[in-house]
Amino acid sequence: MKSAPHFQPEDEFNKKLIADVFPENRQNPTPSGKYNLVVIGAGTAGLVTAAGAAGLGAKVALIERQFMGGDCLNVGCVPSKAIISAARAAAATRNTDKLGVSHSTKAEIDFGKVMERMRQLRSEISPNDSVERFEALGVDVYLGQGRFTSSSTVTVDDTELEFSKAVICTGARAAAPPIKGLEDVSYLTNESLFSLTELPKRLAIVGAGPIGCEMAQAFARLGSEVYLVESGSGIMAKEDPDAVSILEKQLRCDGVHILGGGKDLQLAQDDTGEIHLISHAATKEYNIAVDQLLIAVGRAPNVEGLDLEKVGVQYSNKGVVINDNFQTTNKKIYAAGDICSPYQFTHAADFMARSVIRNALFFGRAKHSALVIPWCTYTSPEIAQVGLNPAEAKRKNIAINSFTQSMADVDRARLEGETEGFVRVHVKKGTDKIGGATIVANNAGDMIGSLSIAMTQGIGLGSIANCIRP
Repeated sequence: MKSAPHFQPEDEFNKKLIADVFPENRQNPTPSGKYNLVVIGAGTAGLVTAAGAAGLGAKVALIERQFMGGDCLNVGCVPSKAIISAARAAAATRNTDKLGVSHSTKAEIDFGKVMERMRQLRSEISPNDSVERFEALGVDVYLGQGRFTSSSTVTVDDTELEFSKAVICTGARAAAPPIKGLEDVSYLTNESLFSLTELPKRLAIVGAGPIGCEMAQAFARLGSEVYLVESGSGIMAKEDPDAVSILEKQLRCDGVHILGGGKDLQLAQDDTGEIHLISHAATKEYNIAVDQLLIAVGRAPNVEGLDLEKVGVQYSNKGVVINDNFQTTNKKIYAAGDICSPYQFTHAADFMARSVIRNALFFGRAKHSALVIPWCTYTSPEIAQVGLNPAEAKRKNIAINSFTQSMADVDRARLEGETEGFVRVHVKKGTDKIGGATIVANNAGDMIGSLSIAMTQGIGLGSIANCIRP
């Protein structure tokens, strides 16, 4: 059996985590006949598929080569939000003067304690994704590399499993972008960032998308000197420009240095271990030394080792190819989650998995295109989006009307001292049918849910206005 993944430091919390998500010296089960469904990959999509199918009475096998829970539990949502929570608390203590509350002493940040709390919380959540729990749900869990050997069989190590249908849920991983000198320097990705035990005095982050911006703000608030490198199209390039402008202002206020010239970036590491970021772009020339480097751009689908060619499953550098019913080019094999979706979010993987269960086991016709998928970047303020934005509407030749409510004009927001932000709703021109929305606020991720419900259920903007709220 494959050795357990390595989490640092080797404290009681990480030991418990490993015992849950990849118990050592465990023997895989012996197959007892054909499986209705074999699921490869135990991240969010795989776990939801396996648990849901088993709960409906299907005979299910779940294969995982690394660790149960995938990115979300181990190196994504859970650890990052724990750090963000601590960083928000640190920022709150610095910003109370405007409310008339002052501190006689300066708040001190213990980064080691912050990371220890993260590891503890992660270990407390890990039983939900554990081998033990899924075995109790009636799922046969196999730890090791799964490989297709035919359109009805897959092997794990030397054990062959026969199936009626299979689902690929192997997700994606951090990928090294083509940056000159990157192969010669030490760097972190989301897969190693959460093993830090000491706060980097100077941290550079390459990639100004959601992960880069979240971690830049969090580490700056925790005391690092942070340099955020964007490629030239600005931070959060896919979001509403007005939302990005507000976030950029806040990042700079938190002490984040935003650097351009990412397309011309060169990296080098000297004998002292310092990493140098060098750019000779026309108006973005710099040479900055840092102690740690986080690469937060680029994802690669986990297709290696599956032998997809043997079963006629097509894939590219963007992942496995699926149709609108989640089927791969082999109609007996489906896919869900980051391995096949442009929406690489835990909640998207969850709902894709629910659709796959219906389609694979019950001849359902659930469609990927029918999913209404909101998303949120958990900076302060948060930026949440669902459906169309004006740029996408223009590309698709959809006429819209947009309505914007500034938080500066909302009494509650003014009283809370949270006036930076807005709610912007786009409706199809001449109707009140909601086509999309952007929210910039400290609780935007919660607020966007109401608009997502409205879009899913066909509730117009007028009906929302007629809803009485406290």
